Amino acid sequence: MITKPRRFKKGDSQSIFFYLSIAIFLFLIIGFLIFTNLKINRRRQELLSQIDFLKKEIQTLEEKNTQLKAGISQLGEPSYLEEKIRDQGYKKPGEEVVAIKKVITEEEKEPEKEKNLLEKFLEFFKIKQ
Repeated sequence: MITKPRRFKKGDSQSIFFYLSIAIFLFLIIGFLIFTNLKINRRRQELLSQIDFLKKEIQTLEEKNTQLKAGISQLGEPSYLEEKIRDQGYKKPGEEVVAIKKVITEEEKEPEKEKNLLEKFLEFFKIKQ
């Protein structure tokens, strides 16, 4: 038995359009969900890196805090106070203070910066600024 070619009826084209529109709608929803998931994951990674940075900053601040607390505890000691006073140039009665002057050689001096065109022009005509 040979089957006859099937002809589409009006109702069939409407059902094909209906299924096609449902498929497109589902595809758009899935695409939207994938896009938002990627966006959320990217934001999560940024926040995690920011959390790591802030944890490191908290750790350094806590270390600095402990150092400052140790410094505060040393403030009451007479040896610490004497050291700070001597750093300011004071001396005990009967002591002599010796100051050593640092000699700056030509090599240690800062090299002259190269003059720009305006400075060369003013120097050429001996114009003071």
